[in-house]
Amino acid sequence: MNKNKLPLFLAIAVVFGVLIGMSLGGNSSEMLSFSKNSSQEKKIKRLINFIERDYVDTVNTDSLLDGAITQMLGKLDPHSVYIPKENLQAVKENMQGNFVGIGVQFRMISDTITVIQPIKGGPSIKMGIKAGDRILMANKDTLYGKDILSGAVPRYLKGKANTKVALQIYRKSNDSIFTVDITRGKVNIKSVDLAYMINDSIGYIKLDRFARNTYSEFKSSLNNLMDNGMTDLVLDLRGNGGGFIDIANQIVDEFLEDDKLIVFTKNNKGQIDESFATSKGDFEKGGLYVLIDENSASASEIVAGALQDNDKGTIIGRRSFGKGLVQIEMDLGDGSAVRLTTARYYTPTGRSIQKPYDHDGNKNYYSDYQKRVTSGELLSKDSIKVVDSLKYKTPKGKIVYGGGGIIPDVFVAIDTTSYMSSFYFNTINDFAFDYVDTNRKKLEKWNINTFVDEFDKDDVVFNTYLASIKDKITPSFKAKQSIQRYLKASIANVLFGDVGFYRIIHLDDKMLQKVLELESLNE
Repeated sequence: MNKNKLPLFLAIAVVFGVLIGMSLGGNSSEMLSFSKNSSQEKKIKRLINFIERDYVDTVNTDSLLDGAITQMLGKLDPHSVYIPKENLQAVKENMQGNFVGIGVQFRMISDTITVIQPIKGGPSIKMGIKAGDRILMANKDTLYGKDILSGAVPRYLKGKANTKVALQIYRKSNDSIFTVDITRGKVNIKSVDLAYMINDSIGYIKLDRFARNTYSEFKSSLNNLMDNGMTDLVLDLRGNGGGFIDIANQIVDEFLEDDKLIVFTKNNKGQIDESFATSKGDFEKGGLYVLIDENSASASEIVAGALQDNDKGTIIGRRSFGKGLVQIEMDLGDGSAVRLTTARYYTPTGRSIQKPYDHDGNKNYYSDYQKRVTSGELLSKDSIKVVDSLKYKTPKGKIVYGGGGIIPDVFVAIDTTSYMSSFYFNTINDFAFDYVDTNRKKLEKWNINTFVDEFDKDDVVFNTYLASIKDKITPSFKAKQSIQRYLKASIANVLFGDVGFYRIIHLDDKMLQKVLELESLNE
């Protein structure tokens, strides 16, 4: 046997240990021992040997194994997945909520790395890097030219903590080239996209994910809004695909009274693990609105389901995604990992909100959105199919349903009038950056509040954009309204970051308008 293939066979053994041993309830040493003697592992080893020795072409057996693992997991459920070693670090960074690097948001503009925003608290902003700076070189590596792909850039800018990188920078505003030495450090990936007061009493927090740093960011934002007089909170979970369950539980705990059940999980042995609210909650008496849509999943649904089942607040929007499975990440020993489903979670009334799936490689699972479009569900609550046998009742008698997502208390249809083709998104983003990049000195006078109220009231910028696309496409009257709003939001995004973008978008947000309507009825 080729000694170089030993790690490959070990990886196979570990995979089978996970897939078989978990169902038997053994610990890790028992799993590995079981797999070493299994006929399944011997079969896989023999197949790999046959391929290496006799197959007509040269084959990368590591790649074959990756594909085999992916196919095996695809026969289980849609959320048991294989994470190759080249992707694992990025996945871990996303869930931990930080990475090590210089800390910039960038785009490739005309074959050059261009800083969109230095990330707050990161090394680059401390060293004076500004929006609009072009990064020409990192140490002795040239980072401009048509051969540079944006996906390859992070390996030059990221690295180990406390390592240095010398960046050659071109600054357009004063037509200068200079070098700055930056020490790489930990950079926060923010979870709270936006937190601000909508009016004198209603606060707003938008959560992007449930990562390790999410609760601390959320808590800080909640406290700041309460200090500013907030009596009612809008918690926006639209598009939030989830994350850690314990982080979701901590956030729910801020709203529920002591000892209220938040969620419980059940594994393949029927063992139940319950999570309850504690005495830590600081907003138990406040009014609450939770916004969800068809892309709110997992931990977002735990939050919405726990509040709905405990008759706390009002859930507004459209039926959520429908993910009620719990995964644990398991290391395969070679830098790769599997994220394996080990339990189901249930809302306090006992609902499973996992939508149905087939063990078919998940071919149809992610096409559910299209089904919702064709069924009319995104336009009418009456089109949402419910199953009477999955009917549950909250303590105050409200009827709720399991079987696939959280159905909101107040339905808000998708806004079809705001639809824009990808052509507009792409050209607007490019135009917005170019406009700001050319007019930075003039735009520095704006603060976010005056920008939201006053910018481009004479439509000069908007008409300039329309003129730039006139030979390519002619937008309809309805499209022009959406284009104008998105253009202003995109310019605000370049100037002020996410807070600028959402402040503009929120001016015509149907769900926020529904919140204000409900508030007026309660006065």
